This record gives sequence, structure tokens and C-alpha cells, in this order.
Amino acid sequence: MLFISPIYASLLAALIVFLAYRVTVFRRAENIAIGDDKGSKAMKSAVRAHANAVENIPVGILLLVILELNHLNPVLQHAFGVIFLGARVAHAYGLSKRNGPSKGRFYGTLFSWLTLLAMVLVNLMIIVTR
Repeated sequence: MLFISPIYASLLAALIVFLAYRVTVFRRAENIAIGDDKGSKAMKSAVRAHANAVENIPVGILLLVILELNHLNPVLQHAFGVIFLGARVAHAYGLSKRNGPSKGRFYGTLFSWLTLLAMVLVNLMIIVTR
């Protein structure tokens, strides 16, 4: 039974649902059914924040599950989970609050990618050392 990865999978899924809700709120407020035909910058930011989460979070969850199935030290599993979750929240916040570059977006992307790459490397090291 998995104990650690479901925590982060659930929190990351909740972030995706929250970001989807924000898109729905903007669509209703601006009366936009599909796309962003009215050119709303807030709408575009909300859509990108949600889309970027959907593009990156499933890979992170999958890697966390594999690490747990491979019996990685629980402290490292939590470290990867906390850093990845924090990075995704920072990215969503940075992208949602500002069009263009922002610290949240920059550091969220940086730490998301670094965490994903670290999880990839650790998974490969586990396989190679067995």
C-alpha cells in the first residue's frame, strides 16, 4: 500500500481543480464559452496556469509513485513531494498574478524542472544499482 505519494497526488490534484475553477469563474464573468476570443489577459493567464499544471503535474505524480514503489527513503519522498508541490503553487500564483515574467513563475518552473529531473535520476539510479 502506498502512503506518501497519495498525499502529494491528492494535493496536486486539488491544485488542478482549483485552477480549473478559476478558469470557469473567468469564463462566466466575461461571458466566454470557448477559447478567449475577447482577449482578456486575466483569462489567458488563468487558462495557461491551469494548462501548465495539467502538463507538468501528472509526470511528477507518476515519478513520486514509482519512487515509493521502489522503496525510496520516505524522507526523500517527502522532500521531493514538498518541493514539487511548492514549485507548482508558486508557478500557478506567479502566472495568475502577472502577465509575463514573475518570480513565482520563474522559481516555480525552475524547481519543478529540477525536482522532476532529480526524481528521474533517482529512479534510474535505483534501477541501475539493483
